[in-house]
Amino acid sequence: MDLKVGDLVELKKQHPCGSNNFEIVRTGADFRIKCTGCERQLWIPRSNLERRIKKIISKVD
Repeated sequence: MDLKVGDLVELKKQHPCGSNNFEIVRTGADFRIKCTGCERQLWIPRSNLERRIKKIISKVD
């Protein structure tokens, strides 16, 4: 899956704050994503993130 810094993604499971939209902040073996609802950042392995993505909302060129 081609994901870049700045992309907005919608995950299948929502964050405890109620939002399920996240912005990708860092890429690599582990991704750092930021919740668009509460601005909290979390680390997630690439394999877990790719499995949990429901759709890509917007892509950065």
